[in-house]
Amino acid sequence: MAAFTHFPMPNERVITSGTTTIAVMPEINLVSHFQVGDWQVLYRASETGNVKRWGIPLMIPNFGRLKDGLFEEKETTLPMHGFARNMPWSVVEHTETSIRLQLTSNEATRVSYPYDFVFTSEIVAGEGSLTYMLTMENKSDETMPIAPGFHPYFALDQGKKSRVIVNDLEGFNASTVHWDTSPPDNHYPFKQQASFAFPQQGTLRIAEVPHAGHYLLKEMQVWSEPVTAPDHEFICFEPIVTHENGLNRPQDRINIAPHTQQQITLRLQAQPR
Repeated sequence: MAAFTHFPMPNERVITSGTTTIAVMPEINLVSHFQVGDWQVLYRASETGNVKRWGIPLMIPNFGRLKDGLFEEKETTLPMHGFARNMPWSVVEHTETSIRLQLTSNEATRVSYPYDFVFTSEIVAGEGSLTYMLTMENKSDETMPIAPGFHPYFALDQGKKSRVIVNDLEGFNASTVHWDTSPPDNHYPFKQQASFAFPQQGTLRIAEVPHAGHYLLKEMQVWSEPVTAPDHEFICFEPIVTHENGLNRPQDRINIAPHTQQQITLRLQAQPR
């Protein structure tokens, strides 16, 4: 393990509640650590230090790759997973149990996504839980299309991946996957919650908390790396609004009316063995 990745790193802001410890790297809005008791739930790329394979990055304004990279609404280009994970966020508030970060539209964001916005991430530590509240405020005079997603990396030894027991994720069976050579990269319907039993670690529940009775995370992408990749001892169960090219599909994306906002709340609950 590379010494420079030992927890906590100098740039990690830590919040706690009981046996729960969470950390965030504010400069890239990365939830970098989630631990309940002795169970380190999130993967840290401790060999390479590659933050692209770490924790819970937020993918916004788009999760999936766009066809030819084109955002058709504005005839601009957007990279896969959006731009926000590569931009500096500001810490608005940091308490013992929570941290709130913001990204505001600027000259750099308007080149590819010409809207005025404020994105706010609030991460809250509870006993055995991590709650992530994402608020997307449209400050423009026109409707703002958006299709974000969460990309959590869950730590798991390679040999245990086929033994994960998954409930409420129709169509996915970990025991049928060839994890070493052909790991999954597929989306499945996400029906508000799913649970995962990790061998010798514990049970994880991933759920969306509704706002005014509405749910916005409709799918879950499942992804991992082959055993030949430098960073591979993880599984990603990724709650998303919609899959590839979704920002270009008005019926699948979120369409935020002018001068209004939408909120998504994701909750992870971990019960160690």
